[in-house]
Amino acid sequence: MVEAALAQCVPEPAGAAARLNEAMRYSLLDGGKRLRPILAIAACEAVGGRVEAALGLACAIEMIHTYSLIHDDLPCMDDDDFRRGRPSNHKVYGDAIATLAGDALLTDAFKVLVRMSAGGSPPAILETISELAGAAGSAGMVGGQTIDLMSEGKDLAIEQLEELHSKKTGALFAAAIRGGARLGGAAALQMESLDAYARLLGLAFQVVDDLLDVEGSQEAMGKQVRKDEARGKATYPAILGVERSREMARELQRGAHRALEGFGADAEPLRRIATFVVERKL
Repeated sequence: MVEAALAQCVPEPAGAAARLNEAMRYSLLDGGKRLRPILAIAACEAVGGRVEAALGLACAIEMIHTYSLIHDDLPCMDDDDFRRGRPSNHKVYGDAIATLAGDALLTDAFKVLVRMSAGGSPPAILETISELAGAAGSAGMVGGQTIDLMSEGKDLAIEQLEELHSKKTGALFAAAIRGGARLGGAAALQMESLDAYARLLGLAFQVVDDLLDVEGSQEAMGKQVRKDEARGKATYPAILGVERSREMARELQRGAHRALEGFGADAEPLRRIATFVVERKL
């Protein structure tokens, strides 16, 4: 469902902007786990909402995530040549078009969210737009990426590392889960529980991501590995060690499951996602 909807979010290459559209589709339709859009839909279902109510948010979240990956891979950022097993966007289309493709995906995401949410509750849609913008901007993902860049080569305390990743990674997870639940008609107590789930899940994802950079292979991951250490980045394995980081990920998984104890079978996808995030190999 997500794949089919995403294919409609960016025009087929045509006319003067054909190269831009091609670059946008190159990265947006390149597969991946689709974890963030699935979280939005799963959170909507967990509170008894219809899948269709969260589909616009699901697409918008993935467009924003894709823009961040395109920009992350640029030479001025993490300088990665590969993403999901094939050349990064800028290696195919050049730095300028890659930058513009990311800009366009970020901007068009909000148009997609509004257009595909037509017929929903206007206050819920407005709140979701505001929260998504906050998660993507200076108080969220972009702010976290800035802290990450400025922290290279420096020693961070574990609390500082958690703050960094709560912005860089966790904010978009929270926006997906909270937004999907809100559009599904969640009650206040349900939102509180999902807040806790989102925080624990986002942190678990980052801990495992750090572990995979140490232990994974480029063939399995589809991108360069062991680059964090080379760039002097603070990571959970660097601060806590590999074994303690693994145990931390498992503790976070158990906490995420506990956060969902008040939900029934409709939240089973969210429980399984928490398990997948910790057990994944890529």
